[in-house]
Amino acid sequence: MILYSPAKINIGLRVTEKRGDGFHNLQSVMFPVGLCDLIEIMKEEGLDGKISLTRSGIPAGIPADRDLCFLAFERYTAINPLPPVHLHLHKQIPVGAGLGGGSSNASTTLKGLNMLAEDPLPEEKLRQLAESLGSDCPFFLSRGAMMMEGRGEILAPVDLNLGRMYLVLLHPGIHISTAEAYGQISPARPEKHLGTLIRQPPGKWKGLVKNDFEIPAFQKYPELKEMKEGLYNAGAVYASMSGSGSSLYGFFRKPPALPGELDRLVIWRGDAGASLTGF
Repeated sequence: MILYSPAKINIGLRVTEKRGDGFHNLQSVMFPVGLCDLIEIMKEEGLDGKISLTRSGIPAGIPADRDLCFLAFERYTAINPLPPVHLHLHKQIPVGAGLGGGSSNASTTLKGLNMLAEDPLPEEKLRQLAESLGSDCPFFLSRGAMMMEGRGEILAPVDLNLGRMYLVLLHPGIHISTAEAYGQISPARPEKHLGTLIRQPPGKWKGLVKNDFEIPAFQKYPELKEMKEGLYNAGAVYASMSGSGSSLYGFFRKPPALPGELDRLVIWRGDAGASLTGF
């Protein structure tokens, strides 16, 4: 089987407090986009080990046995054994870009393995496995936009009026360490809950729906701030960095004519509403 493993963007990202377990509590709307990795999963008779993993496309930058697809297989088969499997990952989502590619790969692998199983795991058990693999992983078991809280495990559907919006996604090729980014944040509870702000039309989000990681990222990489300003200058009704960076996106009322310095950084563009129904 071949599965699509979508990227996500964060519409607002507030770091509200540091928890006793070392993680942080967050508020964010997670939104799936049309940029996808591809994962092929096949039963492999006669395979010496339990899994073989091959990869193509954008280099993952880590050994295969540390890839989240590999780890997802190990976690899944530890509680629900499967015959040997060959897994191929074709990466199109940039690594370390704030787009959740690795988390998406992990959850997509879990879903695929569950389809292969003679006795599939219940949804709650699959969710627990996803949560053990990463904070963003539970989101990628769901469909559509989700209000995310806690460290990522608290999810609730969000009705966003983005059906007529056009989305442009940029990546400047800068890798930002998530752990390093969190070290630059001073957690604070916002005056208004993101869930309240997001109910307003996208044209009113500017200045209200904020990503806390932008301030340290823009200080270290001023070109990111210039990219965001460039999206607004091109007509975006709302623009933001995704996750801890370095990808940025803009919502437009129609396909924009971007200046050349931005256009060459586009990694995906298309109907924003299609992202809500495609996965």
